[in-house]
Amino acid sequence: MEIKVLGPGCAKCQQTEKAVKDAVAETGVDAQVEKVTDILKIGEYGVFGTPAVVIDGEVKSVGKVPSKEEVKGWLKK
Repeated sequence: MEIKVLGPGCAKCQQTEKAVKDAVAETGVDAQVEKVTDILKIGEYGVFGTPAVVIDGEVKSVGKVPSKEEVKGWLKK
């Protein structure tokens, strides 16, 4: 599973990255978590608000910090 956290590095982006990493650790899912800070690469996903979370190429969240429980739900699908 490939997970990307999109954002320039703001506080909300850092909170989102932590929530994603914590959820992956707690569920034991085999996933690569990558932080994407390049604005052009973020734009390639059609995302115009950050933070955003992309799992296996599918945008799951834009413009808000998802809860750890919300992320866990995405990992189970």
